[in-house]
Amino acid sequence: MWGGRFTAEPDAIMEAINASIGFDWHLARQDIDGSRAHAAMLAHQGILNDKDAEAIREGLLTIWSEIKGGTFTFSTALEDIHMNVEARLREIIGAPAGRLHTARSRNDQVATDFKLWVRDQLDAAVQGLEALIRALLSQAEAGAEWIMPGFTHLQTAQPVTWGHHMMAYVEMLGRDLSRMRDARVRMNECPLGAAALAGTSFPIDRGMTARALGFDRPAANSIDAVSDRDFALEFLATASICAVHLSRFAEELVIWSSAQFRFITLSDRFSTGSSIMPQKKNPDAAELIRAKIGRILGANVALMTVMKGLPLAYSKDLQEDKEQVFDAADSLILGLAAMTAMVGDMTANRATLQAAAASGFSTATDLADWLVRTLDMPFRKAHHITGVLVKLAEDKECDLPDLSLAEMQGIHSAITAEVFDVLGVRNSVASRTSYGGTAPSRVRAQIARWKEMMGQ
Repeated sequence: MWGGRFTAEPDAIMEAINASIGFDWHLARQDIDGSRAHAAMLAHQGILNDKDAEAIREGLLTIWSEIKGGTFTFSTALEDIHMNVEARLREIIGAPAGRLHTARSRNDQVATDFKLWVRDQLDAAVQGLEALIRALLSQAEAGAEWIMPGFTHLQTAQPVTWGHHMMAYVEMLGRDLSRMRDARVRMNECPLGAAALAGTSFPIDRGMTARALGFDRPAANSIDAVSDRDFALEFLATASICAVHLSRFAEELVIWSSAQFRFITLSDRFSTGSSIMPQKKNPDAAELIRAKIGRILGANVALMTVMKGLPLAYSKDLQEDKEQVFDAADSLILGLAAMTAMVGDMTANRATLQAAAASGFSTATDLADWLVRTLDMPFRKAHHITGVLVKLAEDKECDLPDLSLAEMQGIHSAITAEVFDVLGVRNSVASRTSYGGTAPSRVRAQIARWKEMMGQ
């Protein structure tokens, strides 16, 4: 492929380190789509005659059929997907194949292929996030009134609802959805026609190829077009944040499904057993999702490191931009699918959740708020008195509602029997009616808002 400049064959080690076909075959469809758009534009501009353009079009379709059918032979000696396709095209149609590379370089070709591939992954991630959000909305709607403990520091804090907790993840994943959509808009500029780095002297129509490939516009600077990998970095960054959210949820599923919590039951479809302990039902799907963040975050760091010292425009270092992105995309899409299926299958153990919500002095804040509202007490004083009552209940090995009125009045004489109205977890939850609060009415309002946004 090097023409007349080189007279010796590359060393076997050079061939091994230089070849990328072992992984960039993933770009086969995008490469063929880009070549078809380029050939059509060359013909439209009179740079390529119609006969050669038609031969190229038919040849590329034949190659794609071979690749899909598993009969295409990839060659390491031909380095990459571009040269593998071009060499096979030459075998099929002969000399006209050599005209396909007019007015382009492998630099703008690979940048275009890779952008198209990443764009497809963003679309797949958006679909995966939408499916997961819908699954969470179903859980939230079913459990809008189900009481469960809310935690800080993994210690019982205040009672909340199952629906409210599910909606917290809807909000988190909604931000991921926004980032994915936003990244897609920003990256949708076409590098094709930038050639090696300086553009081309041929009278090409870059707008035509951009439109044919679904881009909004051609990339405005030819140097930046071939050296830019921001689109891949942004995909990895958004994927990393999304994976963190999936991992946090997976951690809760692992905890909640344990014998110590029993908040949820995961179906057999997403659990495994033990080779030695017959009683075990392990949340392995959740654990594997939790682990995926390592691969995705590692890919982000790896590509950042590749890019950090590169001068403009193209360097061979950019061959190392793809493997980690391919792996991260596979991990993210699989993680989203697995989490969606688990959320759809899991059963919340309502009685266990409510019993847990009533323990751990979860209504202590409600007691403090009652002292402020009813006795016009400064909050810091109310906080102190409530703390003393919690200590009393702890010493008596009971919960706050189990203290007698006399015992409470022994701490503060103005406390009345009305205080017991706020010490029930259901009353506590119902009272949290501030915007974004856990009251069932507020949860249902947020569910309705999200269902409208999701077109449900």
